[in-house]
Amino acid sequence: MIRYLIIFCLLMPARISAQQINRTVETDVLVIGGGVGGTAAAIQAARMGVKTILMEQTNMLGGMLTAAGVSCTDGNDQLPSGMWEEFRQALYKHYGRNKLNSGWVSNTNFEPHVGDSIFKAWAGREKKLKTYFGYSFESVQKVGNKVTGATFHNKDLKKFLTVKANVVIDATELGDVFAAAGADYDLGMDDPAVSGEKEAREKNAIIQDLTWAAILKDYGPTADKTIGRPANYDPTKYYCCNTEAPCTDKSWNGDKLKMLNYGKLPRSPGATFDKYMLNWPAHGNDIYLNVVEDSQESRVRSYELAKQHTLGFIYFLQTQLGMKNIGLADDELDGGLALIPYNREGRRVKGMVRMNINHIKNPYDYNLYRTGISVGDYPVDHHHAQYPGKVPEIEFPPIPSYNIPMGALIPEKIDGLIVCEKGISVSNIVNGTTRLQPVVLLTGQAAGILAAKVIVPKKKHIEVRQVPVRAVQEELLKAKAYLLPFVDVKPDNPYWEVIQKIGVTGILRGNGKAEGWGNKMFFYPDSTVVAEKLEDDISDYVEGYEKLNDTPEGKETFVSISQAFKILERIYVAINQPKGKYPSVIDDVFKAGNFDKIWVNMGLQDYRPDRPVKRFELAVLFHSLIDLFEIKGRYINNNGK
Repeated sequence: MIRYLIIFCLLMPARISAQQINRTVETDVLVIGGGVGGTAAAIQAARMGVKTILMEQTNMLGGMLTAAGVSCTDGNDQLPSGMWEEFRQALYKHYGRNKLNSGWVSNTNFEPHVGDSIFKAWAGREKKLKTYFGYSFESVQKVGNKVTGATFHNKDLKKFLTVKANVVIDATELGDVFAAAGADYDLGMDDPAVSGEKEAREKNAIIQDLTWAAILKDYGPTADKTIGRPANYDPTKYYCCNTEAPCTDKSWNGDKLKMLNYGKLPRSPGATFDKYMLNWPAHGNDIYLNVVEDSQESRVRSYELAKQHTLGFIYFLQTQLGMKNIGLADDELDGGLALIPYNREGRRVKGMVRMNINHIKNPYDYNLYRTGISVGDYPVDHHHAQYPGKVPEIEFPPIPSYNIPMGALIPEKIDGLIVCEKGISVSNIVNGTTRLQPVVLLTGQAAGILAAKVIVPKKKHIEVRQVPVRAVQEELLKAKAYLLPFVDVKPDNPYWEVIQKIGVTGILRGNGKAEGWGNKMFFYPDSTVVAEKLEDDISDYVEGYEKLNDTPEGKETFVSISQAFKILERIYVAINQPKGKYPSVIDDVFKAGNFDKIWVNMGLQDYRPDRPVKRFELAVLFHSLIDLFEIKGRYINNNGK
């Protein structure tokens, strides 16, 4: 008997191990990739009460912002939108509100481990979210044309996990999931005849340079942190990186300290040494590697070249520029080196819509702005200096701030799948601005809402593409996330939500301005409203609207408060023509004619019928008496039509 017990006990671990090798779990939402977009998507879906699993191959959350070491953010400094602003507030709490602009490249700089701790704290609070670290994507599960889950493996290939899900979010850095699912995609530069952009030059496979970033630390003037000479070290690769470096061409116009302070990070409370992000494009650690279509094993081998290139740059700084006290940070990432590369570009899925540069330059010439789900203000910025050949000359036009259409997250032909991260449906040129960290974070938040909206109506089996745009936008507004990047109306404005809603109808339009590294779109809430322009914009949105004919020909007149009520009445006539009557509230308003009381009850002041109405007042009037966002919104699909 004892002998059998011994045999049984010896077999037990083998049985348990065998069960762990191939395991299957089920969830509502599966997010593949714990980068900045995937982390935001998973947390947002879980916040909405949806059972969510997040799969991440490293031991960190945040991707670009953390594991890739690019913890100096680009853009959206004046757009305190949604989870991006929530993240900044958490950083303010840790460092102090005025401590984040330590490096001159950004107003929001932080240590990677701090960003990781914030994301993990958020994820840890969500009972509906389970995160698996150390698992890499292996294959997609499909039934017909629909993605139903995916399989993953751990580092040593001893554990395999299959996750079945109602909806899957591809948050991988290079678009590995939608490629495996059979979705159509683009890679490299675009044919102008296909993209519709005059700025595009030719179809080719050239992508942007990537960077294996590092976090450096100043260990004090007497320290010597010089690393060993890296393999194949060539100091000439780093010539001209600053004015103190050897140079045979044209040097970057700053000394070594200015170069280092580019990515200077704030000190955590109690810290005694300064840290620096090393992500330097000017003869620094950018490198050209196109491994997008390679196997995972091949990518790892190629990425070693990027690591050695960065180590070579560090060695150059230490030995050629006398910065031996500046070494790899021993308390960040993998001994100071990033865990993953900073991939600026990968595959771009072909979605229900393809966002091109024309949609950003002239948003009101199209309808996609009406379906906006995230915002950005960074200019188009490509890195091509390290390409071993000639890159076609591309014109990067000045742009205003912009929003991203929801249809760009939805593959054109594959069901059960949402895309966030850098693989959304945009042109190669547009990728140069939509790839930035704050934009991807907000796009991920919207992807989480979109996924939750697929799940929430449990009795209805709907596809991702069937989720109403306005339903997603409504949830984004609850999260204080911008639909349009109106820089002059912040979420603490009492009329912010109303103005966001009127903005995506196009009845009151913004004015975009290209302003360098922080582009703008203004709403001008206190401005007056030009009658003819308003009439045209209403007609563009409300079918059957009859314009007023009391505007003197050739003269620009402004809409008065009394005219605003007349316009409102005509809108209701157009909307309710099939029913033949107004909704009761409007019927009562126009029968009673107590416009002054209505005005005050809406929280507005200074009722004088003949004075020009202000834009914010008109937005409040329209929203209070006729919710065009919702009423007309049900006809807005993912194509903006």
